[in-house]
Amino acid sequence: MRDETTAGLAALARTYLREFPDEASRRLAGLEAEEIAQLLLNEPVRYVVPLIERLEPISAAEVLAALAQDVARDVAMAMDPARVLSLLSWLDEQPRAALLDRLEPGLARELRRMAEYPPESAGRLMDPRALGFRTGTTVQQALTRLRAVRERRVADVFLTDDEHRLTGSVPLQTLAVAPPSALLETLAQPAVAVQAVDPHDEVVERFTSARLSSLPVVDFDGRLLGVIRYDTLATAAQEDVAADMQAMVGASRQERALSPVSFAVKKRLPWLEINLATAFLAAAVVGLFEGTIARFTALAVLLPVVAGQSGNTGAQALAVTMRGLAMREIRIGQWARVARKEAGVALLNGIAVSLTTAAGVFLWSRSPGLALVIGSSMVLSMIAAGVAGVVVPTTLTTLGQDPAQSSSIILTTVTDVVGFASFLGIATLLARLL
Repeated sequence: MRDETTAGLAALARTYLREFPDEASRRLAGLEAEEIAQLLLNEPVRYVVPLIERLEPISAAEVLAALAQDVARDVAMAMDPARVLSLLSWLDEQPRAALLDRLEPGLARELRRMAEYPPESAGRLMDPRALGFRTGTTVQQALTRLRAVRERRVADVFLTDDEHRLTGSVPLQTLAVAPPSALLETLAQPAVAVQAVDPHDEVVERFTSARLSSLPVVDFDGRLLGVIRYDTLATAAQEDVAADMQAMVGASRQERALSPVSFAVKKRLPWLEINLATAFLAAAVVGLFEGTIARFTALAVLLPVVAGQSGNTGAQALAVTMRGLAMREIRIGQWARVARKEAGVALLNGIAVSLTTAAGVFLWSRSPGLALVIGSSMVLSMIAAGVAGVVVPTTLTTLGQDPAQSSSIILTTVTDVVGFASFLGIATLLARLL
């Protein structure tokens, strides 16, 4: 009876792992990598891959390294090579090398070659198992080869010459309905490709402008190296967006919710120190108007209102500009046009917000002068913040820096300094009205 109960529970656990991979991955996240590997030991590869892909990257990498050699080899072969390479990057050098040695030699060789390309380049995203056919291949021959290969996620097949240079592409749908005796070159269309060293944003632009489902990757001589599929790019884009969100507030792109405390402190502390320095700069601006604040203490109460509104305005402009740069909707040379647009938006929003603020301040203080000071300073500070939200990321991009890494800190400094200076400066000039 006990044996039957144990067998029933084991069958139930297997069903849970297979039918509910999302929930199972969340449950498994609290276990050690060796325990997860043991649970997956006898599971078919088609069930193991979805579970591993749903784990946190660092956990997935450790589980892959902890799997038995034959299981690890089969799982890696079933996964997208770009995904496997991403997981390998989370391992230290020794376990990474050990895992590569356990993989199928051809895949290990391809992964090592992909790792030589720059980070965030097309070479890191591609699947080297691109299907290339020589001139003279018939539709029937191409379909026969497609049925024989293990890789089924094929959207296009590519034509190459005798030196493996890319010459064209044939969509799978066109191939499927063509006469079996037709030659591929009669069905081919010009191929849109990227070089292996091209950055992510160039890949995104090619995908979006040409509306592609897959994008071939070539070397400097035009030889076919691999293919980037749309789902791989979408996953990379999601990871980039999440990384940018972390970077904008001073956290590392590599940090995860379960990263070690020492790693998080090492990555965050320098930016907190930089932020502290910029906060002292803003405080120094306030100190310049110490006499005015001493005479009119209500100014100190209203300082956060001006800084908060200008900060939000700058953050909105920054977010829109960052998206425009990332999606190639705008170019660096268009910064003046974008800045004028954001200045116009900030002006209209500033007038509307300043009227509301001035009315509230007047009801609170019964001082028309104080209402005039905060209203006018809010318009000025919001316009400056909107322009800064464009200028800061475009300037950093022009200088070859990552705009996501420090834009937020620089923008906060600008908005605080301008907001405090405009509010307290106008208050000093109009002191007789307060």
